[in-house]
Amino acid sequence: MKKQQQVWLFAAAIVLTALTLRGAVTVVPPLISTINQDLPLTATTIGILGMLPTAAFGVFGFLTPYVLRLASLEKLIVASILLGIVGQVVRVMVPTTPLFLVFTVVAFGGLGAGNVLLPPLVKKHFPTKIGLMTAVYVTAISIGTALPAQLSVPVADATSWQFSLASWAGLSTVALIPWFVALISPKTWFSSGPPSPPRTTPAPTTAGVSPTAAAVGQGDPGALSIHSSTPAAPLPPAKMNLWRSPTAWGLTLMFGCTSLNTYALFAWLPEILTQAGLDRGHAGSMLALFGALGLPLSLCIPLIAAKMRNPFPAVLVMLGCFVTGYPGLLLSPANGTWLWVSFTGLGPGTFPLALLLINHRTRTHVGAGALSGFGQGMGYTLACTGPLFFGLLRQWTGSWTAPFMFLFATLLLLGFGAYIICRPRMLEDDFAPRPVGS
Repeated sequence: MKKQQQVWLFAAAIVLTALTLRGAVTVVPPLISTINQDLPLTATTIGILGMLPTAAFGVFGFLTPYVLRLASLEKLIVASILLGIVGQVVRVMVPTTPLFLVFTVVAFGGLGAGNVLLPPLVKKHFPTKIGLMTAVYVTAISIGTALPAQLSVPVADATSWQFSLASWAGLSTVALIPWFVALISPKTWFSSGPPSPPRTTPAPTTAGVSPTAAAVGQGDPGALSIHSSTPAAPLPPAKMNLWRSPTAWGLTLMFGCTSLNTYALFAWLPEILTQAGLDRGHAGSMLALFGALGLPLSLCIPLIAAKMRNPFPAVLVMLGCFVTGYPGLLLSPANGTWLWVSFTGLGPGTFPLALLLINHRTRTHVGAGALSGFGQGMGYTLACTGPLFFGLLRQWTGSWTAPFMFLFATLLLLGFGAYIICRPRMLEDDFAPRPVGS
């Protein structure tokens, strides 16, 4: 296979995979009332459903650096897509709510693995186009977020809610095709590089680095090579304990609180609007609008912010969008709905910025792998509390006021974390030895 053909093959594979990473999540909320006719879904259950994606992403954020030692990135992404397909298809066939939740976890586990695997795949196959490919695949995620929410109700009305949920496994099946082609093509496989045999001694480039970072480096020596043009440091990197790194915690708060607000709204926005008097189709369209607004942000923010020394002013603009939209959804959800949803939908522009900062606040591929695993693992773990607490506060108080106050509080944490990670300071600087006498 020619090099140019390989480029297009992997570009198609990455983009198609990105399109599948949110469908199993956003297809459910507009159909909650319909599913509830067959499978009882309480407010707590809905909160759990909203919590499951971020919980899965958090778990796989921690586990993926270790799993990379066992197989190539290409084989792991195929396995993750297959896992997602199984979960999406089987969950609509089960007769009870607990089993529905179990296989939803299976589906979200596949999505979570893909979510973590795409960045190193971009680094591996597009080492000179990181910013562009990040913008493209995050935009694809936004498209894959909006379409299921928009189409779920019409498809369910024409067929059934079971078909509406399971139909998105078809897109996942299509996404498998380029990965299978890559795996069965000897020349493509050779360029990708099989996993290296286990080492009995630590690699020099990972000496003194946390196990998470070391695992990233060991699993696939070519997977994280975007900094290969940077001269290697003459000394091994300082030992990095990311639990003590302000940079790592800054990314965690920014990434986690962005996802917390986003998934809380994915889980509860349709319910807020239907209780305000909107019909299911209108509520589904508003959820689709919320997701679709990520499209221009996903495409533009990585390209623009890459040129900014400190992108914190951009964060303030997006926080302002959240602060403008939330009062409208709380006080007047049935009037000017599109305006409030539009403002709120611009807030999660901090998500692609956080992904960009993973690379822009590290000097080496080892540092980038460690920061990505810690930031996504801890961030998504924090985020999984959002939909659950939002639902519990609604159930305990019988009002939407307390849930929205909870979201406002998380915006303060988001701003604090963004202020730290946006500073022009590298992760490695947190562990640099202090000058003698200082």
